[in-house]
Amino acid sequence: MSTGSLQTWAEGWLGNNDVRLLIALALAIGGLYALFSVVLGFQLNGTVNTLRRVAFLSAIYAMLALALNLQWGYAGLFNLGAAGFMAIGVYTMGILTAPVTASPPGFGLPLPVAIVGAILVTGIVGGLAALPAIRLRADYLAIVTVAFSEIVRLTLRAPEFANTRIAGVAFGTGGATGLSLPSNPIRILFYTDPAATAPAPNALGAAIFSAVEPLGIEQTLVIGWAYVVALCLCLGLLYWLMIRIGKSPFGRVLKSIREDQQVTQALGKDTRLFKIKTFALGCALMGLIAILWRLSGGYASPRMFKPIQTFYIFIALFIGGTGSPTGSIVGGALFASLLFEGPSFIRRVVAEYLQLSNAPDTLVGALAELGTLDITPLLAYSVQDVSISALRLMLLGIVLVYLMQRHPDGLLGHRKAIASSVALSQQATREDDNE
Repeated sequence: MSTGSLQTWAEGWLGNNDVRLLIALALAIGGLYALFSVVLGFQLNGTVNTLRRVAFLSAIYAMLALALNLQWGYAGLFNLGAAGFMAIGVYTMGILTAPVTASPPGFGLPLPVAIVGAILVTGIVGGLAALPAIRLRADYLAIVTVAFSEIVRLTLRAPEFANTRIAGVAFGTGGATGLSLPSNPIRILFYTDPAATAPAPNALGAAIFSAVEPLGIEQTLVIGWAYVVALCLCLGLLYWLMIRIGKSPFGRVLKSIREDQQVTQALGKDTRLFKIKTFALGCALMGLIAILWRLSGGYASPRMFKPIQTFYIFIALFIGGTGSPTGSIVGGALFASLLFEGPSFIRRVVAEYLQLSNAPDTLVGALAELGTLDITPLLAYSVQDVSISALRLMLLGIVLVYLMQRHPDGLLGHRKAIASSVALSQQATREDDNE
């Protein structure tokens, strides 16, 4: 089959079917990582773990992009404080679930109750923050929200709140040390007592663990993949919800506010109330997604919620295209798999198979060796942990500049949304018939 016919077949198969597009993207990303892992001779356990991490981050950033798309893509609310609201959700859940005898103490509530409470608290805080800020223009709203995010992070980090007592109630954030969270809730499917130090597997866990043991796949990896499957189900539910909101009268009002707020007000819509509701709902979703993110690790720290986290979410949204739920998932998956996790995977490949050592301390020292036609020092310098972070930011900058020049609307942002589920001409005909 020629390249042209293959492209024609692919375009015909995908068509305008977003589900097929997302499935094809997932298979392409997974196949790319699996291919490199097999060619380079990685062990099966390591390959499966790499695919799990890529799928996990892709699902998380896709959901975060969907939540931000509700605010920025639908209503035009430039929220640069996403990381702060994520922190509020995670820490509220952590404080509510922490035992009263722990250090720092908490309220000892069950995890489901704590998650619901965290969602409500994050939504309420988002709504209260929106009351004064929503009157501002987009640029000033961005300044206020990023400042609010930093206030939240520094408050959680402050030693005064690490272990405190308010109105006779003892609780704490753990300060700069961080806060322990409940163990991965998906473990309950595989163990009789998931909270035990050395839990015994139940019938399902024993069957699955014994099946994958000959392949060298560890139990923690099975649990990790089960959690990824649960995240994908949450992603599908959130994707369906965003599509429903976009097609609803509420969503159409949000889009009209984004395009021209004065015209929307002239039509009798309370734009301020719509914006507050949208901001609060988006913040509540960010809090929930952050909880799903950190429950996999059982730990949260203020350094995980720096402003760069918000920047990552915006990059994911810009890649896919604002205003498009499908674009949010595409952007989140491409960002997480290629831009965020890609440099770390390259570092692993280069460091393991080129056996580099004695990396220069500076870029100047690495470049100086090029005069002898020896690129080994430059490669060794490039794959250091510090250099990988810089490489990631450099790639993000290049992608952002490219998108602004070539695809300012993102990969799928050019799509036209349907303003009415029924053609206006048909509506007019029905009205005439009724008369």
